[in-house]
Amino acid sequence: MKRSTKALGWIAVVWLLASGCTAVAQPGSGQSGSSKENWVASWSAAVVLRPQPGNPANQAQPQPGLQTSQVPQAPVPPPINLNNQTLRQIVHLSAGGTRVRVVLANVFGTAPLTISAADIALRDRGAKIVPGSAHTLTFGGRPSVTIPAGAVMLSDAASIAVADLSDLVIDLFLPEDLTKSASPLTIHAGANQSNYISAPGNFAGAPEVPVSTMLQSWLFLASVEVATPQKAGAIVAFGDSITDGTRSTNDANARWPDELAKRLAANNGSVRAVVNTGIAANRLLSEINTAAFPFGFNAGVNALARFDRDVLAQTGVADVIVLEGINDIGLAGHNPSPSAEDLIVAHQQFIERAHAHGLKIFGATLLPFGSAAYWTSEGEAKRQAFNTWLKMNNNYDGAIDFDAVVRDPANPIKILPQYDSGDHLHPNDAGYRAMGDAIDLKLFETAQKTSKSKKPRTAR
Repeated sequence: MKRSTKALGWIAVVWLLASGCTAVAQPGSGQSGSSKENWVASWSAAVVLRPQPGNPANQAQPQPGLQTSQVPQAPVPPPINLNNQTLRQIVHLSAGGTRVRVVLANVFGTAPLTISAADIALRDRGAKIVPGSAHTLTFGGRPSVTIPAGAVMLSDAASIAVADLSDLVIDLFLPEDLTKSASPLTIHAGANQSNYISAPGNFAGAPEVPVSTMLQSWLFLASVEVATPQKAGAIVAFGDSITDGTRSTNDANARWPDELAKRLAANNGSVRAVVNTGIAANRLLSEINTAAFPFGFNAGVNALARFDRDVLAQTGVADVIVLEGINDIGLAGHNPSPSAEDLIVAHQQFIERAHAHGLKIFGATLLPFGSAAYWTSEGEAKRQAFNTWLKMNNNYDGAIDFDAVVRDPANPIKILPQYDSGDHLHPNDAGYRAMGDAIDLKLFETAQKTSKSKKPRTAR
């Protein structure tokens, strides 16, 4: 797949800052490889800012009238203290490859972040690695790297072969005392994956680490890319907590994008990766301010603001699935704003921007949320109006009707009891599996041909 210069991957783009500024970097000598290699993102996490206690300026002012109980999906991680320790983090790849490289992120940092050692290995179980599989990660040939504030850094390619749906261990040794820094952490809070912080010391590449703390977050990790000998394409699942997999079983890879990846891996067709850029409590048009919640929760910037970073900048992206809007509806309560029409306008922006970059983009209907903490009759009317537009309008390249998959036929405003995680908003593992199983794989078969022939649409 030949990529447009507008669709540069991680190797050529520095993530957008909150100001919206971009900078393009040229590949370094340590990143060169065979011209026959095709790089594609195989795993990703949409990152957010986590304020440090020492910097009150990073704490937003509370949003009037907004209560924590109104956001049932909010993951609130415990305090994270890092001081001369090693992070051992687990990522579950979608597509395999012959070589691997890692994108590290200091996107929300206000000071440089030093990583003195980094390593990648195949995972055995728990915090253990497969003996003999450890490879040092280098950056321009050097074993350490300092990531500037607001930037990402792409590692050199590591010669480690990885299979579809395999687990990787990524070790990062952080020598500094970050508890004394006012610089925010760059984090994905709702990982549903056990990761590990070591006792003091550098344990990068060690068969086992002395675990000091376990956490359900990814820190300073943005993406993992793989090289494949054949043409490859990534499907980006872009959304909120229902895409992020909130309330799915920890360490089970039971999110709906995981199920889609399993089906594609078994399809024996062209290589298709699936990367998940969902963020719990994320909204289309506005943000939930951090200070209104227990310390550590952040739902990221609005989806329109993060679309370039979390979708267009993914290496090898060919297709996008968008599932966003239920938090805008629910958190509005009885307020008429935002309206269904406001949500539709936002989705039309996604369509225009994806098509301008030669991508296919599919919209997903919003799931039932009757009896959820923020359900209202006004919100239900907005959901129904939005879903009707999505299914009947041909602006998207196709509609994925998740609503029809999980709703209770006897009470269509609610999730089927066997698919309900208990909060009446998020599916359980069975519900997420049903969502992933319901996606027609034929949607992606002609993505390459269609995206090349489609002319960018003019925004209205």
